[in-house]
Amino acid sequence: MKKRIVILGAGESGTGCAILALQKGYDVFVSDKGEIKAAYIAELEKMNVAFEQGQHTEDLILNADEIIKSPGIPDKADIIVKAKKKNISIISEIEFASRYTKAKHVGITGTNGKTTTTLLCYHILQKAGFNVGLGGNIGKSYARQVAQNDFEYFVLELSSFQLDNTYTFRPNIAILCNITPDHLDRYNYEFQNYIDSKFRIAMNQTKDDYFIYCADDQITVENLSTHKIDAQQLPFAYEKKLEKGAYVLDKEFHLLDNNNPTNNNHYLTMFMNDFALKGIHNSYNGMAAAIAANVLNISKENIRESLTDFQNVEHRLEYVATIGGVEYINDSKATNVNSTWYALESMDKPIVWIVGGVDKGNDYESLLPMVKEKVKVIVCLGLDNTKIHLAFGKHVDLMLNTSSAEEAVQVAKRFAAKGDVVLLSPACASFDLFANYEDRGWQYKAAVKNL
Repeated sequence: MKKRIVILGAGESGTGCAILALQKGYDVFVSDKGEIKAAYIAELEKMNVAFEQGQHTEDLILNADEIIKSPGIPDKADIIVKAKKKNISIISEIEFASRYTKAKHVGITGTNGKTTTTLLCYHILQKAGFNVGLGGNIGKSYARQVAQNDFEYFVLELSSFQLDNTYTFRPNIAILCNITPDHLDRYNYEFQNYIDSKFRIAMNQTKDDYFIYCADDQITVENLSTHKIDAQQLPFAYEKKLEKGAYVLDKEFHLLDNNNPTNNNHYLTMFMNDFALKGIHNSYNGMAAAIAANVLNISKENIRESLTDFQNVEHRLEYVATIGGVEYINDSKATNVNSTWYALESMDKPIVWIVGGVDKGNDYESLLPMVKEKVKVIVCLGLDNTKIHLAFGKHVDLMLNTSSAEEAVQVAKRFAAKGDVVLLSPACASFDLFANYEDRGWQYKAAVKNL
């Protein structure tokens, strides 16, 4: 009798799992409590996969041998609670797909910087001629690619939600960019639960694997000793000389020869000004990716060239236009305070800052020094801007409320002078006024282009 797999969620991840599960001979059922996009319905129908939308029918779900859960579904969801009571195995797409590939994996997690680091790793590997796929929290479903491609390497961006339901997944190279409080509503408002979730990326690694981490991130460093890490540890740091890994000192990047650590030779040095991506946060992203490339024996010429010609991800410190001597930057992907701190830090011009949205319990205290030093005008973009006014009202010359991307851009233009930068970096989720952060970024870019 065929083993029954139920897939909860029919987005890119769920549909990819259905393709792989069907290929591997499972009895497959897909259930989505929301509405399934037409393109995914067409795929499921073409494969003759049974599915439902707008509901979770318990009789069709709780008879599963195993459930693959969308990362967006919390553990406290009624159907998950009932499945756990019946001792049904609940796994993520990452856990499921990793069973069916012999590829080597570079897994990247962290509160901030993981998307850029993932894309940079992928860029370096591609440029070096590797047969590599890109997946996880970005691009095409990892499961879909395992089913349809024969990649020798995968570079995967991994959210804490995806790691929560992994049990045997083992990345050969794991990168932990940093850890700051985020998504605490999913972790019973216990920061340690979220930290433990991030460290799951290393739990199955062996002494033949590599764990790359930020030596400047206090939370990561404090938790190294309390988590079992058998992999070889390679740190990176800014303005701090290290014996292994990589570091930046006096605006010069040093990648150490990690394949021959006793040598203590510098495998690669280059000036930070030559990096395609600017700002301290991007120095961290570049160091992490370069260490991973070095572990994979990619030549220093390839690494150097990749760090200088990389194009950043959309909605992350994305240059939009310069109009009337004012530069417009789209950082809509900055949905938490830490991301916005990095954005403000990387600006070297006076800032007209567009901020706001759905507050996730933000503490704006850490942004105050940056705001005092760099921000001249704040344009609030959200339905409730009370906390932003309370946090920054005394520290800027002017604060204004707006309720659309177009209005925010028009107001920003009015108060920006030649040589300023208008920065959309909301520090908040987007769901009060927009479908998601991409929608917010697209509307912002459209408004800028209409100036």
